[in-house]
Amino acid sequence: MSDETTTEASSESGQDEYRVLARKYRPTDFNTLIGQEALVRTLTNAIHSGRLAHAFMLTGVRGVGKTTTARIIARALNCIGEDGQGGETADPCGVCENCTAIAEDRHVDVMEMDAASRTGVDDIREIIEGVRYKPVSARYKVYIIDEVHMLSKNAFNALLKTLEEPPEHVKFIFATTEIRKVPVTVLSRCQRFDLRRIDMETLAGHFKGIVASENASVTDGALTLIARAADGSVRDGLSLLDQAIAHTAGEVGEDAVRDMLGLADRARTFDLLDAVMKGDVEGALDQLADQYDSGADPVQVLEDMLELVHWLTRIKVTPSAAEAPGVPEMERVRGMEMAKSLTMAALTRGWQMLLKGLTEVRSAPSALQAAEMILVRLMYGLELPSPADALKQLKNAPPPQAPAPGPSGGGVPAGGGQNTTVAAGAPTMPSGSTHGPTMSGGSPGTQAQLETQPMSVSELELPNPQTYEQVVDLAEKVGEMILHANLISNVHLVSFQPGKLEFHPGDHAPGDLAQRLNKMLNDHTGRRWVVSISRDAGQPTLNQQKDAALAAEKAEAAKDPLVQAVLKAFPGAEITSVKDISEEVPPLTRPLEDEELDD
Repeated sequence: MSDETTTEASSESGQDEYRVLARKYRPTDFNTLIGQEALVRTLTNAIHSGRLAHAFMLTGVRGVGKTTTARIIARALNCIGEDGQGGETADPCGVCENCTAIAEDRHVDVMEMDAASRTGVDDIREIIEGVRYKPVSARYKVYIIDEVHMLSKNAFNALLKTLEEPPEHVKFIFATTEIRKVPVTVLSRCQRFDLRRIDMETLAGHFKGIVASENASVTDGALTLIARAADGSVRDGLSLLDQAIAHTAGEVGEDAVRDMLGLADRARTFDLLDAVMKGDVEGALDQLADQYDSGADPVQVLEDMLELVHWLTRIKVTPSAAEAPGVPEMERVRGMEMAKSLTMAALTRGWQMLLKGLTEVRSAPSALQAAEMILVRLMYGLELPSPADALKQLKNAPPPQAPAPGPSGGGVPAGGGQNTTVAAGAPTMPSGSTHGPTMSGGSPGTQAQLETQPMSVSELELPNPQTYEQVVDLAEKVGEMILHANLISNVHLVSFQPGKLEFHPGDHAPGDLAQRLNKMLNDHTGRRWVVSISRDAGQPTLNQQKDAALAAEKAEAAKDPLVQAVLKAFPGAEITSVKDISEEVPPLTRPLEDEELDD
């Protein structure tokens, strides 16, 4: 008696066992599948018209419903209706034996395989052997292979022939998150469906209905935060919702969800970004430290700032976006105020620097320190002029000037030139002025005048190579050592005249040798040069000429009788270098005496 009571109690306990929301509210038909209208419409029309493919490929990010859709397709293909006489339908009844068995994952003709754990060719061979037999009780044999991209190359090859011409009673349904890893030969044999991410508004509405069914209390703001954190994944969102409901016994509000997710308050994100854009270094660092002490992750703080910068940029470009339904009042009002006060250059630069900073924070030993450095860099970087402003300043800047030399180094010679008057006690230019700082000197009330004139090319005395060898020396002088090495080893000179150089590149010459040589000459000489490549063979390179000259000297030295005697006396000896020692012998300063000659 007690055993029966225990069994019943265990059974009742098993029936009342809690199921997570992701499993409890899993869609069972196309009507409850959210956010995939295009897929539902295509499959519904295909079923109604009888134009069913023999293989389906479902792809999308995690949690959007790939495996769920595969099971719905399996039910739609095998549903026989409540009376047992139905055929394929886009609205499976859910009560027939096939629908019930497929929903409970116990149907003998609907087989699911996880390719992440069964990747080998032997696993696929079991499928190939099984497709030859007709289904036991269902209309179709359905093979659902999850994460199909994990199959080995040999496994894919073994599947190809069966996948191209399967029996009429077999359907394949593949699911993958990495569609690029699936061979093209497999994709070409399947009907592909891309499951899209679920937008935030649809997710929030879906979660709101589930909250009502669960008799829970979750604010709309909290649901929005959960939907945003889900990033388009229904399963991830339901897991977070499950956690949020369990996180608090009462109403689930935004603060509870922010604490659970480690998010910063949206108002605090506005305050932090506002301080950064205004250059308030101390205030911004204090706010970041305060958020960190409250449990906010520095990476998440920067991600929130990135999202806010994107929002400000969007409403600056299209102000009507702020009036869209569902936009919180704070983001609409305060966002419009900040968007009006910030320039597009500041927003785009802030986006780029925050995006780059995220990578640094994720890899830094201390995330907080890295985040602080990112904010400091951002505040000082915003003061820099934009590329357009910098070009405008360079264009409007006066030509370079230098003081004219005088008798005592500081005098002013008579003659023309441009006078620049610098008054002592003159106010200094503000920081960021395009005209440079004002110089002051002397005692109050005095003036100093400097007469200057623009420097010309002749005054600068820039080099003007007259031979190719001078061009080579110039490359070494200006520090272009790689170019210098190529000039002596990989250049076959065809023709040379000042201002024009034509050469044939050697086998090992870099492709941009002509451009680099032309740039060096134009930058460091007093004329414009034209450097071109010729098809003619040209002269030997300087290194080849040097080697040829050395070989000729060795050959000439080998003709000397004394050298020949030495080479004969020492078999295997060779001439390695030839040196003119006449320059090293000091000249005689007096005639030699007879005694010295005898010695």
